[in-house]
Amino acid sequence: MKVLVVGSGGRCHAIVEALSRSPQVEKIYCAPGNAGIAATAECIAIKETAADELCAFARENAIGLTVVGPEVALEAGIADRFKAEGLRIFGPTKSAARIETSKEFAKELMQKYDIPTAAFRTFSDYDEALAYVKAGTLPAVLKYDGLAAGKGVVIAETPEQADEALKDMLLDAKFGQGRVVIEEYLEGPEFSLMCFVNGHEVYPMPAAQDHKRAYDGDKGPNTGGMGAYTELPFIDEADLDYAMNAIMRRTADALVAEGAPFCGVLYGGLMKTPQGIKVIEFNARFGDPETEVVLPRMKSDICSVFCDVADGRAPSIEWHDFATLGIVLASKGYPNSYEKGFVIEGVDTVDGSVYHMGTAVKDGKYVTSGGRVMIVVCKAPTLREAQAKAAAEVAKIGCDNLFHRTDIGDKAFK
Repeated sequence: MKVLVVGSGGRCHAIVEALSRSPQVEKIYCAPGNAGIAATAECIAIKETAADELCAFARENAIGLTVVGPEVALEAGIADRFKAEGLRIFGPTKSAARIETSKEFAKELMQKYDIPTAAFRTFSDYDEALAYVKAGTLPAVLKYDGLAAGKGVVIAETPEQADEALKDMLLDAKFGQGRVVIEEYLEGPEFSLMCFVNGHEVYPMPAAQDHKRAYDGDKGPNTGGMGAYTELPFIDEADLDYAMNAIMRRTADALVAEGAPFCGVLYGGLMKTPQGIKVIEFNARFGDPETEVVLPRMKSDICSVFCDVADGRAPSIEWHDFATLGIVLASKGYPNSYEKGFVIEGVDTVDGSVYHMGTAVKDGKYVTSGGRVMIVVCKAPTLREAQAKAAAEVAKIGCDNLFHRTDIGDKAFK
């Protein structure tokens, strides 16, 4: 089978690497791909949002399966386009992907179907939104309604912070023209639960924990994710059962009831609060960097899993029981402005998986070309061992303009 992966980041590199282990897969294409992916797949110069071009490529090259990585492609309606042509694609329709592309849609769906989440109000007017925040309790959570690459969320601890964020979102259109969802602030450990979904059928992956803040101790601005790990000692079987039944299955059923059945990966960004597990956010695709630590644990043939879910069959999924931990190396200055083009040394000496997020090749060497540049993932029998190994392997990578967090996984030991 020939397979097309749509996307360019570390998540797609992990998907490509997992597919390369399948005996069914004859050739992998990736559009547009990146410098690291190019070692395993043939990279095609088509933008991930160019649904018509991607559809034509899949048809002309007899692609048997297309797997969608990023949310921007889903919002562009790639799944609808492929399905209209009778081409097999793993990813939800544009209407089902609204669970991610519109925070307002997701919150109203949760409210309607009694899915546990934070109380909220939605605003399009700056003055009304600011007055609401000032009249309520702080901190408050401010979320841009549309897509913002993981950066459209601000936890405002003061009226001044709320004012600045609301100006960015509503007056200056920093992320585009959109509304703002203001939520009550919840406390507790966060975790990510990704599930393969087709209609009412929901199949969980191992839970992971992402680290959104830029710096150690959860300091600094929100990013696309600075590292992740599995297993999670603070999430037990009862927690997972509740999350599956009260949240993930109920959400899949709700989307069917709304006429937007989901097919693909439904990502639950969840929090274990003193009042129980609640939804922080939903994504309509594999998480990043969670995918990079979850897929290495899949024992089954992922190509079969993708095809089974896309075709409406029950997949057979087995998982390894080792722990994984990944540390992201990012350009200094990220998630704000940063420079590119710095040479990266030592990647080939790493004893573990290195998934490229934002790299290019210049004069035969890898150079930085994005905010998040790569993630080093190590596996071990225990999380402590995986953490120590990842730290040692990250130290082998040399670059003048990279930084990383040194406390990925520490929350598991508190």
